[in-house]
Amino acid sequence: MKIKNPFRRRSDEHKVLTIADVAAGDVSCSGYTRLADCPEVAAGIRWLADLVSSMTLHLMQNEASGDRRIRDGLARFLDVHPWSLGTRQTFVAWLVKVLASCGNAFVLPVYRDGMLGDLVPMPGASIHGTDGGLSYEISWKGSVFEPGAALNFVLDPDERRPWRGMGCAFTLQDVVDSLAQASATKTSYMRSDYKPPVIVSVAALAEDMDDPVKRDKILDKYVMSAKTGRPWVIPGDLVKVESVRPLSLNDLAIKDGIELDRKTVASVLGIPAYVLGVGTFDPDEYNNVIRTRIRSICQCIEQTLTLGLLESPERYLRFNARSLYAYDLKELAEIYESLYVRGLATGNEVRDALGLSPMKDLDELVMLENYIPAGMIGDQKKLIQEETTDET
Repeated sequence: MKIKNPFRRRSDEHKVLTIADVAAGDVSCSGYTRLADCPEVAAGIRWLADLVSSMTLHLMQNEASGDRRIRDGLARFLDVHPWSLGTRQTFVAWLVKVLASCGNAFVLPVYRDGMLGDLVPMPGASIHGTDGGLSYEISWKGSVFEPGAALNFVLDPDERRPWRGMGCAFTLQDVVDSLAQASATKTSYMRSDYKPPVIVSVAALAEDMDDPVKRDKILDKYVMSAKTGRPWVIPGDLVKVESVRPLSLNDLAIKDGIELDRKTVASVLGIPAYVLGVGTFDPDEYNNVIRTRIRSICQCIEQTLTLGLLESPERYLRFNARSLYAYDLKELAEIYESLYVRGLATGNEVRDALGLSPMKDLDELVMLENYIPAGMIGDQKKLIQEETTDET
């Protein structure tokens, strides 16, 4: 008895509805279209990957006075070269691209002499449920890894199998097919000699027009013979052009359909629509994306790395998301100037926020308009004089 393979692709591929006979020829775009072949999806995922991978990765430690950034060998390893064949930027960019499209990304930690030596990306790895979906195992290059042996980054977890990410592959497939169809229609339209053929009324015998050879002969003589851009010269009593207004892409609703599909792609990916060419840049919308979608992707990576690599419960990893916000340089300077004069930030912290190198004697907290060191705030002459007057 032959058992049906549920994972085998059907022989008859999914067919996309086509717009036929637009302009000169038949327009068709059938079959499966990969996400990587869709410019809108590729641009959106690349935008996410560029933002997340541009942030520095800080190693933090919980202390009684607050969380403090740690700068040691492990911090440099994770922030600069976690992968022997690439940098943190390339490593994180790969992670985000795989997570955004597939929902799961896998990394294999390699230890040398008890020390973490490498984080190897696992492209092509697959995840399979075990114990009735209660657990899972990872297959990669003929080897099987149990949970914990490899890092499993999960974005948008499945409701039934939380250890498996959903990604946007299935959600965006119909939109990708629609964009591919619109591109095929537009290409066929632009290649057509007439967009579509104009309506021409010919004063000739009916039997002449019924004969394809004689009809083509009239068109070749009075219409096709004119070069592109040159006016037609036709006898008024033989040929009459009823309409000279060509059908545009707006008439085919291609533009509106593409804009709607691009907004759908932006909504599914969680990015601003202007990234895909719809609308304009809005700082508030951009900052909201940083606080929501970008922060969610960052926490997926931060917590997976912290859980899988760090043994100390006081330490954790955190991306510097503050560096991505759309701040005006003048606004940023005013914010830190206010912190500086109130004794909440040192001069060098202000310079660092503005991208300037530290200077000598700017590591003290100062306050008030004359910038008194914070430790000498009670030694002002006016306060001493007031105390003397009160005693008198």
